[in-house]
Amino acid sequence: MTIYDELKARGLVAQVTDEEEIKDLINNGKATFYIGFDPTADSLHVGHFMALMLMRRMQKAGNRPIALIGGGTGMVGDPSGRSDMRTMMTVETIQHNCDCFKKQMSKFIDFSDGKALMLNNADWLLKLNYVDVLREVGACFSVNNMLRAECYKQRMEKGLSFLEFNYMIMQSYDFYHMFQTVGCNLQCGGDDQWSNMLGGTELIRRKLGKDAYAMTITLLLTSEGKKMGKTQAGAVWLDPEKTSPYDFYQYWRNVDDADVLKCLRMLTELPLEQIDEMDHWEGAQLNRAKEILAFELTKLVHSEEEAQKAQDAARALFSTGGDKSNMPTTELSNGDLTDGQITVVDLMVKCGLTPSKGEARRLIQQGGVELNGEKVTDTAAVVVAAALEGEGATIKKGKKVFHRAVLA
Repeated sequence: MTIYDELKARGLVAQVTDEEEIKDLINNGKATFYIGFDPTADSLHVGHFMALMLMRRMQKAGNRPIALIGGGTGMVGDPSGRSDMRTMMTVETIQHNCDCFKKQMSKFIDFSDGKALMLNNADWLLKLNYVDVLREVGACFSVNNMLRAECYKQRMEKGLSFLEFNYMIMQSYDFYHMFQTVGCNLQCGGDDQWSNMLGGTELIRRKLGKDAYAMTITLLLTSEGKKMGKTQAGAVWLDPEKTSPYDFYQYWRNVDDADVLKCLRMLTELPLEQIDEMDHWEGAQLNRAKEILAFELTKLVHSEEEAQKAQDAARALFSTGGDKSNMPTTELSNGDLTDGQITVVDLMVKCGLTPSKGEARRLIQQGGVELNGEKVTDTAAVVVAAALEGEGATIKKGKKVFHRAVLA
C-alpha cells in the first residue's frame, strides 16, 4: 500500500486539486508540504493531533514537513469558524506560544538535518510594505470571489472587519513565499481552510505561471476528522501541566463507541490490518479497543511509562489489578480540615475539580458527583479524616473525571 493509499484508507483525505500529481509527490517522497498552526495558546491540543500525525506519516515516507507557525497571521486572526473577532495578541505572547509549540511538535516530527522545517510567517509578513503588497498581490484577488468564500460569508451578517478580510491574502502569500524560498509544493489543511488554500494556488499561478501552478497541490483533511478536532479543541491539551497524562488517557478511554475505530485509524500508528480486525468487536471487546486507543495516544504524547501509569490508575477504579496511586491526586493536610472533616464542596475546590463552591454545589444538585462510588446528594455532605487516609477518597465528576484526595 502506498502512503497516499494509506492516508485515504485511514480516512484522512477528503479532496485534492490534482490526485495524480499528489500521488506522484507523496508516494515518491517529493513533497515539501506545510500545515499552519495559529499560536493562540501556549500548548497544542488534541484538535491538532490529526495534523501532527499526518505530518509524521508523510515524513516517514520521505517527504519534508513544514510546521508553519502563524506569528504574523496570528496578529490578524483567522475569521474561519468564528462569529466574532479574535482577541488581539501581543508579539511577546505569540513568540512564547511559538516556543511552546516547537517543543511539543518535536515529539512527533524529526527536525534534525533539515528533515523538517519550523517557520514563523512573522519573519516575512511583518517586513512587508503595505503599498508593495497592494501592487504585487492585491491585484491577483477578486473581491467578488473572496466574498463568496465560506469563511467570509458566515461573518457578513455580524460584520467582517477589513483586518480579518486580509487573512486570506496573508495566508495565500505564505504559500507563495515558501514556494519560492524553500520549495514548498503542497498545502495540507482542514475544510475550513479550503478557500484560503486555493487562494495560494491561484496567486502562484498568476504570478509565476501555469508550470508553477501544476506543482501546487492541496490536500484537504476530512470533515469528519476536523469535527473530532473541534469537539476536543480547548478541552484536552498536550501539555501535561494543563491536562495530566491520566486525564488525557481517560479522555480517549471514554470516546463514543461510534468513534473509537475512526480514532484508531486516523490518530494511531497501529497497522490497518490490526484495526480492521476490531470491526466486529462488541461489548467488552469494544472497551478493550478504547483502552488500546487511549494507551497508544498517551504513549505518543507523554511516553510509554506515563501511558502505563495512566492505564493502571484507570483499571484500579474498576478492578483490583491497577495502581490507584497513579491517579491525579491532591494531598491534604490537617489544616485543610475543620474538626477532623471537610465538606465535599470544599474538597472539590481544593482538588481543582471546580473553580468555586457554587459550581461544586450545582454539580452535586445535578447528580454529577460521586464519592468512592456513591452518588453525593447533599451539598452539606462531609468527608471525615479516616476516609482520606491510606489510599484516600476517590471523587468522580461527571462521567469521565476521576480524582483522588489523600490526607498526608
